[in-house]
Amino acid sequence: MKTILFLFFLFLFSSVIAQDFKTYEQTIPGTAIAFKMVAIPAGKFTMGSAITERGRQEDEGPQKEIQLSGFWMGAKEVTFAEWDLYFKDNALPQSKTIDGVTRATPQYIDLTWGMGRDAKHPTNSMSHTAAMMYCKWLYTKTGFFYRLPTEAEWEYACRAGSETAYPFGNDANSLREHGYFKDNSNSRYHHVAQLKPNAWGLYDMLGNLSEWTIDQYETTYYSKMSDKNPITVPASKHPKTVKGGSYLDDAAELRCANRIASHTNWNIRDPQIPKSKWWLTDGMFVGFRVVRPLVQPSKEEIEKFYNLYLK
Repeated sequence: MKTILFLFFLFLFSSVIAQDFKTYEQTIPGTAIAFKMVAIPAGKFTMGSAITERGRQEDEGPQKEIQLSGFWMGAKEVTFAEWDLYFKDNALPQSKTIDGVTRATPQYIDLTWGMGRDAKHPTNSMSHTAAMMYCKWLYTKTGFFYRLPTEAEWEYACRAGSETAYPFGNDANSLREHGYFKDNSNSRYHHVAQLKPNAWGLYDMLGNLSEWTIDQYETTYYSKMSDKNPITVPASKHPKTVKGGSYLDDAAELRCANRIASHTNWNIRDPQIPKSKWWLTDGMFVGFRVVRPLVQPSKEEIEKFYNLYLK
């Protein structure tokens, strides 16, 4: 067990450190597609919700002070324009691989549900595996180690220095200005970066699409998590922790501390046997954004990391 845990932390403490820690734009080589990565400073924050917070759930505590290393996070959710580069890369047959990265199988139905598939719409209905495989593909294209955020990184970035239910305070009446949810979405997800960003320049952390984190979901996670750069050991396909709430959710689901456990019923209508490991027929509300740690691991460490999360 100690060997496994040590391997999980290699990506945070390797000796190869990025020299210029600032917000930058990443162009995907060979294309005109680019996305912004926001520099998130190292720091401490209180993770979870106070017992007095309206809408609080038992799995949001006990609150704990967490120390995080610096990292970059996507300013917005991954869009279809970005995802489709991976999906179509080299137009290889499904049995082949792209630089060691498996290509996703085709969707057998329109999983955008008619809501749009372009450079501004966030990609949706992706499984945790699909999101992680995209991160691995992005690494093969750019040379930089991209992954999903840990639950702690996601909440820290969402709060952007705040200690309230939402990054802008406790009043849900202001939520319409910051996120698409049940009251203002018209039951559709929307273009990314249309509403106000949080204090650190991150768009749609609340609403539009719920977002995958890398962590296994545990109801008692806060009681046993490390207080420095916490991350869980992958144990099973479900449940994984999802954050942020979506265009279908009530305001309480969009609170910074709210935790959502993924479930097999997010793919219940998939008629395939076995069910797809890529797509979620009933997960139209799920998307993701990427992070890049300040510390770049070695090639060997990166491969070990992806192998653990994609086995």
